[in-house]
Amino acid sequence: MLIDFHTHAFPDNVAPKAMEQLSYVSGGLVPQSDGTISSLKNEMEKDGVDISVVLSIATNPKQQTNVNNFAKEINDEKSVFAFGSVHPDAENALDELERIKDMGLKGVKFHPEYQRFYVDDEKMKPIYKKISSLGLVTVFHSGYDYGYAPPYHCMPDNLLGALKWFDAPVIAAHWGGVNCGVEAIKKLCGKDVWFDLSFGYGIMPKAIAQEIVDKHTPDRLIFASDMPWHRPSWEKRLIETLDISQNDKDKIYYKNALDLLNIIKQ
Repeated sequence: MLIDFHTHAFPDNVAPKAMEQLSYVSGGLVPQSDGTISSLKNEMEKDGVDISVVLSIATNPKQQTNVNNFAKEINDEKSVFAFGSVHPDAENALDELERIKDMGLKGVKFHPEYQRFYVDDEKMKPIYKKISSLGLVTVFHSGYDYGYAPPYHCMPDNLLGALKWFDAPVIAAHWGGVNCGVEAIKKLCGKDVWFDLSFGYGIMPKAIAQEIVDKHTPDRLIFASDMPWHRPSWEKRLIETLDISQNDKDKIYYKNALDLLNIIKQ
């Protein structure tokens, strides 16, 4: 079984423009799907993915309702589990978190660069506390972002400052942070935070990846790709070069995700 915990898709009428813009600002990354949910499912089949977690972002307060309605629409709880999103500056962010829970979504995604906030800003404390009270999973884009110049808003030190306000699972995407391997090892490995292993192929040095596996342990690692920007098959190639037992690979590939999503393997 293979669960991809970090993918993206957009409504059909939005996908072409979104993909073009995101590719451009990221320096010309070549997308591996057309950004629609149907295209994602086609690519899942090609790469042997059983379940994808689709992460959407409310890039401004007015987007919350539409973003979360789309998440509910595609959340079939079979091949797709979609997460919702709230914007830190939305006056109704706490109410929207209640709605996300009521719609049956399992978690929320924040992208501190798109949403322009530091994850350890005191203003986020009530939002994190609400997320925790609802038992939702939180995914942060962590580290660098190729579409933005520094300073970045979720570096390991920032994330450490935010973790104290959570009593529910927190996932630092991209091996603890894009281009943050050494710093993630020093500051995040062993802490109460999960790493998703997305966007590592061709970017994460193998030796750093192995040290993260050894020090953070497979119990805290989750397979992910960042589709459509990286393919699941690419990320699996990196993991298969590491010194990991088959039992621990199973934890990374699907068992940890099953626990986080609170679903039972059929």
